[in-house]
Amino acid sequence: MEQKFTIGIEEEYQIIDPETRDLVSRAPEIYDKARHELGEQVKPEMHQCMIEIGTNICNDVHEAKKDLYNLRGTMGDIAKEKGLAIVAASTHPFGHWADQKISEHERYVKLVEDMQVLSRSLLIFGMHVHVAMEDRDMAIHIANAARYFLPHILTLSTSSPFWRGIDTGLKSYRCEIFKKYPRTELPDYFSSYSEYENFLKLLIKTNCIDDGKKIWWDLRLHPVYPTLEFRICDIPTRAQDSIAIAALIQAVVAKLYKLIKQNLGFRLYRRALLQENKWRALRYGIDGKLIDFGKQEEVPVKDLIRELVEFVDDVIDDLGSREELNRVFDILERGTSADRQIQVYRESNDFKKVVDHLIEETLVDCRSANHRKEVASV
Repeated sequence: MEQKFTIGIEEEYQIIDPETRDLVSRAPEIYDKARHELGEQVKPEMHQCMIEIGTNICNDVHEAKKDLYNLRGTMGDIAKEKGLAIVAASTHPFGHWADQKISEHERYVKLVEDMQVLSRSLLIFGMHVHVAMEDRDMAIHIANAARYFLPHILTLSTSSPFWRGIDTGLKSYRCEIFKKYPRTELPDYFSSYSEYENFLKLLIKTNCIDDGKKIWWDLRLHPVYPTLEFRICDIPTRAQDSIAIAALIQAVVAKLYKLIKQNLGFRLYRRALLQENKWRALRYGIDGKLIDFGKQEEVPVKDLIRELVEFVDDVIDDLGSREELNRVFDILERGTSADRQIQVYRESNDFKKVVDHLIEETLVDCRSANHRKEVASV
């Protein structure tokens, strides 16, 4: 392939007191050690009960998997040293945003000043996947088409069924919280990069935003890096699910790139139609139905996911991601994090049991590089 579809993954983790199982604003206690071990790959976040990691730029999903597993494992080790735990899930089952401290970083102070209670209450955690795309016009055309698959991808990642001690009945309540912010949700399409640039310039000129970083759509051209950034996902609790979804996202970009280079079109749909599928995705997850707008009929999500994997089949061997991407079928079989959390709660009627489950599942696939070295030396 002419284009090298390097990828990067960002994840935001909850910081948990293992005894109370509640969120705790203790990120500063683990940040220095994490920074020492992981360097620029770890960052503070707006809420002090959250910490973010990011992989390096990875040539393929194998590199991404190795990096992500080590990052999770290392963060888990560091948290444990401080008597804490990390959790990968997009909402905490019962924690309250009003109990959490806001970081004093200038950017976050400004956000709270601008957005007021919307920022303080934005206690959600996500996963972002970057795929390299240096040609910005090509990136716009791929983004236009890729919007169609965002609800499909969301269904696989759902991990936020609970909010402040309430079973919301949704698989991704995170989506409903985040849409209170301006410039979120699915983007509309743009005919060219210059049209998109003019849109940004207008928002900056009229003091709506000061830069492109305040475009928080579910899919955006990153304002700094030459990447397409997929922001639709909840954070999967299982690391192997994060990798499977990242592999699927990379394959979708590669497939659409291939079609465009062959002068093959992909029908574009209005945002209002795609939002209907996003609602279904966040409400029902993989157990629901999405609309196939070409056929103008409802189709079970699991059938559509299988069709999507078939759609990208001709690029995944070039990407070297077949094994990792095929783990998407494991998600269809055993359910998402949201499905498993709901099951634990229904069996126990105890949100603390759900947190225990999340603590265990967050690291079940991962061990830090140091841990692996110790095991190898025994």
